Amino acid sequence: MTMLDDRTTAATWPAAYPQGYAVVDVETTGLARDDRIVSAAVYRLDAQGDVEDHWYTLVNPERDPGPVWIHGLTSDVLAGAPLFAQIAEELSARLDGRVLVAHNAMFDWQMIAREYARAERTAPVKQRLCTIALSKELALPLPNHKLASLAAHFGVVQERAHDALDDARVLAEAFRPSLHAAAERGVRLPLLECRPLTEWASAPARPLVGRQNSYGAGGWRPSRKRPACPYPNPGRYESDKPLKQGMRVAFSGDTSVDRELLEDRTVEAGLHVATSVSRLTSLLVTNDPDAGTSKTAKARAFGTPVVDEAAYAHLLRDVAPADG
Repeated sequence: MTMLDDRTTAATWPAAYPQGYAVVDVETTGLARDDRIVSAAVYRLDAQGDVEDHWYTLVNPERDPGPVWIHGLTSDVLAGAPLFAQIAEELSARLDGRVLVAHNAMFDWQMIAREYARAERTAPVKQRLCTIALSKELALPLPNHKLASLAAHFGVVQERAHDALDDARVLAEAFRPSLHAAAERGVRLPLLECRPLTEWASAPARPLVGRQNSYGAGGWRPSRKRPACPYPNPGRYESDKPLKQGMRVAFSGDTSVDRELLEDRTVEAGLHVATSVSRLTSLLVTNDPDAGTSKTAKARAFGTPVVDEAAYAHLLRDVAPADG
């Protein structure tokens, strides 16, 4: 891999940087709030990104394993694996006192937080760092924000994509030079707060296949207030242009990706999550534009642009910076 020299030593290392990191990857049965973790890996790194140790486990999801063609873990393989509650203590020891680092960190954090909530425990994580956000801060010349592209940029060989242990290894090896580049340039790390999920929501979950879990229908949702968007609203989205930081985005109806994940991704892109539709709303995201909800009705009345979830996910890949 491409290694940066060690000009940024302990003597010149930014004092505000964290004292340790836990590079995490989880494979799951899907993306929705009732999906489960099937494997997890953690690489512990010291303050300057050097590997201290690593850990990996399978997890019995107590349900159908989901996209086996992606993660390769069948029901037979997972049948004898420990439940999440049985590995929670060991995982906690790996995470405690460290910043959680992941590629699309909001997803890994949400999945981990939900598993802890189901086990009636709290994950010992206060902050997370997304390597996608860090690569943007560093303005790395990547063709896209896939892990494979980040790995290739730093010369890291990816051996088994969507294997939690190998993905965590790849990310740990790519994170170290990213961290050193940030330290040398005095870049403020894009750290975000991790708030534990504490409240049971009675929203119906989608049907499970195979063995049912014992937690009933529903999902977990956090009790939190989002920070104000730091960018001014540039106006409405135009179909032939990218989204721009500061735009007000509202959501209506069901989404295939957990709504909280979409909203987190929206905030991390520098957009504002609007709870209602008004004349100031830049965009409404809905998979059912003909539904008679108040948001879709207002969008029609105000002429607010509307896109579906898939189109919005594509737009989020390349959000234009706010006017400077």
